Amino acid sequence: QVQLVESGGGLVQAGGSLTLTCAASGLTFSSFIMSWFRQRPGYDREFVAAIYRNGISTYYADSVKGRFTISRDNAKKTVYLQMNSLKPEDTAVYYCAAAARTNTTMAEYDYWGQGTQVTVSS
Repeated sequence: QVQLVESGGGLVQAGGSLTLTCAASGLTFSSFIMSWFRQRPGYDREFVAAIYRNGISTYYADSVKGRFTISRDNAKKTVYLQMNSLKPEDTAVYYCAAAARTNTTMAEYDYWGQGTQVTVSS
């Protein structure tokens, strides 16, 4: 069956960096758009970043643009989220997700990971 497994979360001080990793199995990884979402305490889940199948086209939420970088390695079936200049408001559970189609809303994503906690202390 399809599995998306996130790792790399943890506790970091404001201004620090973390890299999240999402390892996929059970799907034709290169055929999927891969995205990161997050759910901050008291907020709905929100989009963070997406990367298209070719690994070239990327999209970011305004709140993370210039600080976060999404990338993928289709051979390793892995997607990454490099997070720099972290802020306390980046504290959230981060989820990776896979979508088979373009222009997909969050509710239409096909597969989700279990999430990894990122905590940024001030």
